[in-house]
Amino acid sequence: MTHSCNQSVSENPEKWNDDKLSEWYQSGEWKHGWNIIPDESINRRELAVQYFKNPGRWEKAFIFLNNNDLENMNTGRYDIEGDDLFVNISEYSTRDEEEILYEAHRKYADIQYLVTGEEKIGVVPLGSTKEVSPYDSTKEASFGTAEKDNYRIASSEGFFIFFPDDAHRPGVNSGDEPMRVRKVVVKVRIEE
Repeated sequence: MTHSCNQSVSENPEKWNDDKLSEWYQSGEWKHGWNIIPDESINRRELAVQYFKNPGRWEKAFIFLNNNDLENMNTGRYDIEGDDLFVNISEYSTRDEEEILYEAHRKYADIQYLVTGEEKIGVVPLGSTKEVSPYDSTKEASFGTAEKDNYRIASSEGFFIFFPDDAHRPGVNSGDEPMRVRKVVVKVRIEE
């Protein structure tokens, strides 16, 4: 039985068995035509749960990613649904890992996609970090360190999704020298 993104939103993905979850995820329908590969670090169950809580918001996020020329858009913020769904496009140089803390958010999930360049992103469970700077509602982030890193390579080949339990350390040099990168971050409000 195929389960599409258009199925009843009253269905609870928290109760799906692993086969049903895998079938939904592998179908890729939730990406709405965007053909970029999701990183293996994405929490598939959390994605399904959050997706079905607000499918319209997630659909708009992926349609934006699919339908815009991300390489040539101006840097800055693009509102899709005001503070509930918006996009930040930035350009920066990667840095040494010692200069960057892990961050975590409470109200938003991040879809992060590197349009050009390459960087390392550390991805660890929030519970395995030591808080250095407590949650700041104006920055919508807390910051910390982790004793053990799990680095993933970010490039134009794939994208990441970070939920509140995912501490992430973006912008780390992937080689010996800093690299100029262009990144798109879609902020999807998951806390009402």
